[in-house]
Amino acid sequence: MVDSVSDFQPGAVPVPGRACDGCTLCCKIFEIPEIAKPRHAWCGHCDAGKGCRIHDARPATCRDFFCGYLLMGSLPAHWKPSQARFVLTWESDHNRMVVNVDPGRPDAWRKQPYYAQLKHWAQVALRNRGQVLVWQGKDAVVVLPDRDVFLGPVRPGQAIVMRGQPGIDGSGIDVEVWDAPPAG
Repeated sequence: MVDSVSDFQPGAVPVPGRACDGCTLCCKIFEIPEIAKPRHAWCGHCDAGKGCRIHDARPATCRDFFCGYLLMGSLPAHWKPSQARFVLTWESDHNRMVVNVDPGRPDAWRKQPYYAQLKHWAQVALRNRGQVLVWQGKDAVVVLPDRDVFLGPVRPGQAIVMRGQPGIDGSGIDVEVWDAPPAG
């Protein structure tokens, strides 16, 4: 099992030998503000399964993005988003790994061998005050070692908060969505 996400840092470069090679799932899952592309819709510039038709002139959001599969050399080939049906990202400001699931395959993250690895990462994350978060469309799910906590939609400005003292199996943790305090 992969024990660390230490090589999964913003600003990192892809592992030598790893490339998108026809994987275009990020072109469906993520919002691209520069071209008004919404989340969970194919980009109009994407040739699905082949690549970007404006690759040389693509927006900075696309140019600067590398998924977890490209950055984590320890992940086996079946973690490539086109096969796994989700894209791994890292939110360093929240210390969490994020599983961005293809809306056409909302249960992909629950299949093996992915689910066992996510549970392992959840255990490691708890020890490091981190999280493993799954986005199934607009719904958020926090993965804990002993259970998955369905949170439903989480709006911008809300925070996912974990409270309590984790037991060895992850029990003892509560997960809540809090509204951010008013500015000022």
